[in-house]
Amino acid sequence: MRSAYLTAARALQLGREAAVEGESNAALDFLSQAHRALRVLPPERTRDVLLGHVHLAYFQTLTLLGSAQAAEHLHLGVSYARSTRDPLARAIAQECLSGLDAVL
Repeated sequence: MRSAYLTAARALQLGREAAVEGESNAALDFLSQAHRALRVLPPERTRDVLLGHVHLAYFQTLTLLGSAQAAEHLHLGVSYARSTRDPLARAIAQECLSGLDAVL
């Protein structure tokens, strides 16, 4: 199980890096890998923290692409960030929400 977490965390990291470099398709592929690795694990805090980060990264990447699916990932990411109380996930979620307010 530990290797699944490491695989997911690495895919998340690579997805974020690809998104920053403007490689949106590669970023989405890496985020999808992370999401698949986490979905098969039983619910617990580490898994949920990582899922929160994955969904928030999906939101940020899909927002840049103008995809309508971004809102669903924001909802899930904020939900995981709130329930796990992970400080970093909460800060990212707050940043995503405040950016959304600025756009509206």
